[in-house]
Amino acid sequence: MSPWAEAELSALNPLRAVWLTLTAAFLLTLLLQLLPPGLLPGCAIFQDLIRYGKTKCGEPPRPAACRAFDVPKRYFSHFYIISVLWNGFLLWCLTQSLFLGAPFPSWLHGLLRILGAAQFQGGELALSAFLVLVFLWLHSLRRLFECLYVSVFSNVMIHVVQYCFGLVYYVLVGLTVLSQVPMDGRNAYVTGKNVLMQARWFHILGMMMFIWSSAHQYKCHVILGNLRKNKAEEVPYFHFALVSANYTASNDHNQSSILLLGSWMLELLQPHWAMKTKVTP
Repeated sequence: MSPWAEAELSALNPLRAVWLTLTAAFLLTLLLQLLPPGLLPGCAIFQDLIRYGKTKCGEPPRPAACRAFDVPKRYFSHFYIISVLWNGFLLWCLTQSLFLGAPFPSWLHGLLRILGAAQFQGGELALSAFLVLVFLWLHSLRRLFECLYVSVFSNVMIHVVQYCFGLVYYVLVGLTVLSQVPMDGRNAYVTGKNVLMQARWFHILGMMMFIWSSAHQYKCHVILGNLRKNKAEEVPYFHFALVSANYTASNDHNQSSILLLGSWMLELLQPHWAMKTKVTP
């Protein structure tokens, strides 16, 4: 085996193997989706597994066995509750270690070692990992607020496998970020006397992109949430229409149609998801 291949295999720690497996699973799902329905055994079960929200509502009616695995989409808030608590704890541990010199808890340090966090003397990554964890926690806190007070969820469902993946995702993301912190025993290793001395231009650029994308995504969610409400704060069913994005948001609650306006609603079909790619790791 060539030295390059050996180096690649040695770098494939458990966390990277998990993310590589998930990426391969998503690509395989995309390829299977392109196959004609008759060529895929158990096509109905497969379609029910990958479909999401309103795409599950169609004809013919779904079998009762498939509906048994449904979870309300409003359970989205559970993802962010887990993320705020878990990643907030990781951020607190990292902050204590970077600025006060406190060691990581022994069980957390052991978990990071099992997942492939290496002991190395390269403290330049400490500030980057710290900022990513801060942004992840702030994003989760904002999304939790939106789920509770801004978004209006309909009665659509998601598959329980998708629900479990969402819970595990935010736990793994925090551990993945923390595993990039250079370690010296149970302490975070920092080059120089102050971690803030590692600040570079790309840290400032990343911070600006995070703030702008977060504000834009929040605006999109406010527009979408308001479009679902009538004057009585009820949630009727509407047909959406894309029109000029030069307006902010308007609707006519006396009709069955509503105009989806503003905040890149014309340029992008789902601008709130586009902003998410710039906010989350």
